[in-house]
Amino acid sequence: MAVDAREQLSRDLLGCPWDDLTDVQRSVINLIATEAPTGISEKLKIDDRKPGEKLADRVASVGGSWGFILGFAAALVVWMGWNVATRGVGLAFDPYPFIFLNLMLSTLAAVQAPIIMMSQNRAAKRDREAAEHDYVVNLRAELEIMHLHDKVDALRQRELLGIIKRQNESLRILRAQGISD
Repeated sequence: MAVDAREQLSRDLLGCPWDDLTDVQRSVINLIATEAPTGISEKLKIDDRKPGEKLADRVASVGGSWGFILGFAAALVVWMGWNVATRGVGLAFDPYPFIFLNLMLSTLAAVQAPIIMMSQNRAAKRDREAAEHDYVVNLRAELEIMHLHDKVDALRQRELLGIIKRQNESLRILRAQGISD
């Protein structure tokens, strides 16, 4: 691919020289010039998470589900129900006001919150990468449409010039034959 073609495309489509373009804009101009399809970024295809990160994502997906909420609510009801119902028989392991339950809930929240935040941070990073890819695809689509408009306008102009030439030729022939307009 010639540098002149890229230079011309960058001037026609973006209104600035090739050297002034950002890396993303250059990649889009290269895709247009080579007419290559826009592929999904390799960064988006590869799952490069470490085992701990995969576990954090699984914990976050389970901890942020209705199944977890309903199951946890059921476990709390069973815990409290057991300790209230068995209080008189000596089988209650955490009598009212459920101090051990409070400790368990605090521990769960202290562990689960950072795990969910780690997962959200990774998801946000992945979303930024996907948004960058979407930007490239959208910019390319917009530039391709502009390029097509230019081609259609050039075809229309050439066709109009052909029609005018044929009309002028017809008028010349008619005048030569003595037929006036």
